[in-house]
Amino acid sequence: MDHESRLQRPVDTDWYSPRRLLSSPIEYDFPGDRFIPNRSLMNLDQAHGLLTAKPKAYYNPKFNDAYRQKIAENLTLDSEGRPFRMLVFRGSPKSSRKSYRRIDEIRREDAEALKNTSKQSPRRKLPKQEARVLEAPDLIDNYYQKNLDWGNNNILAVALGSAVYLWNSKNSNVQKLLQVVEEDNYPTSVAWSGSARNLVVGYANSKLELWDAETSKLVRTLKGHKRGVGTVSWNNWNSHVLTSGSLDKSIINHDVRVSNNVTSRIRAHIAEVCGLKWSNEGNLLASGGNDNLICIWEPSKMSSSNYLHRFNDHSAAVKALAWCPHQFNVLASGGGTKDGCIKIWNAQKGKCLHSIDTKAQVCGLEWNRHHKEILSGHGFSESGGGSKLCLWEYPSMTEIGELKSHRSRVMELCQSTDGQTVVSAGANQTLTFWEVFGPPNNQESKVSYLDGLLSLKISPIR
Repeated sequence: MDHESRLQRPVDTDWYSPRRLLSSPIEYDFPGDRFIPNRSLMNLDQAHGLLTAKPKAYYNPKFNDAYRQKIAENLTLDSEGRPFRMLVFRGSPKSSRKSYRRIDEIRREDAEALKNTSKQSPRRKLPKQEARVLEAPDLIDNYYQKNLDWGNNNILAVALGSAVYLWNSKNSNVQKLLQVVEEDNYPTSVAWSGSARNLVVGYANSKLELWDAETSKLVRTLKGHKRGVGTVSWNNWNSHVLTSGSLDKSIINHDVRVSNNVTSRIRAHIAEVCGLKWSNEGNLLASGGNDNLICIWEPSKMSSSNYLHRFNDHSAAVKALAWCPHQFNVLASGGGTKDGCIKIWNAQKGKCLHSIDTKAQVCGLEWNRHHKEILSGHGFSESGGGSKLCLWEYPSMTEIGELKSHRSRVMELCQSTDGQTVVSAGANQTLTFWEVFGPPNNQESKVSYLDGLLSLKISPIR
């Protein structure tokens, strides 16, 4: 056929029409279109990388030119070994290969399987009894004090009367760190630094002392308050920042490195400050007071006394404060006897997420780091349901169970370094240890009350 006759031949519309793909003897996963790319067939990640990456040339004399050429060719191939194309207009011939959008289907299937598995998993059981009990002579029955703290060195600091003792959880050794000789003065709060090298002790006469636990020597004295210091909290992201709250209604930030230790003084509460807690990330501070208020502070604005949020939902003093290890900026708080509520807050947005009426004074809160749970310690109750520990499932806040071994009110809670054991301080001068946060274990813990300091009813902590 000559050139002129070819030009006069009528155009076969099927030759360029997408319908031609449907009548083709080759079957395609996606017939597609000649002019509109099909995003579901594209590898957008690889395309983005080729467009934005700026590879640096690197010459290795161990490899010859042929090998380097082969590697370069392979890097420009798609998942089926063909030259990679950024724009794909139709699918490849049908094969066992899954399309890229199959990844989303796999993710949905995995998420559904995980959801079903979590629904079928049995709820954890509480221990039937305490793991150990220590007698704590002269432990002061005062809701507004912080007498316990468990450091990252596995040592529990306990304020007993006019002295502070250190109990080593590994070998049960007891050491007296300090003894106060002045009348009407005694330790009212203790807190380990993040490194557990230093222990800060607050006193009823308004001063703070920083002790080196390894040498048992006083490092320095911090001043600034006018009345007793009932609560202290370290910022573990800025290890030199210590915050204290006092009966004088003030909150003070200290820089323990410098001689003039007071960096800011805040007066936002109209009654005693009885609870302080820095968030896990060190970006927020929660303060609770005997004025029933909670204030949320940002470090950069504390010098101006401008709080981020103020919550007035509680109807009694707020001592128990605990930041959630599972969700960013989630805070748990507990109210006193006339309130008895546990509230869960989004501290960044200033919203109350949950509120549970426990009908008892909330003296302590500890989050479980291994499971989404929170443990509460309770004191007085107008209905007679206090002096116990309750474990709650999070975020539903349904009660898992109760621990009722205490014969008097629970004053505060403290958690071990590994996050498996919680110690509760009782008003009857006992410290009770609970293996409540550990992974599920069918074997019950063996308890021996006569094994040295495992029972300080036989061998007192001092």
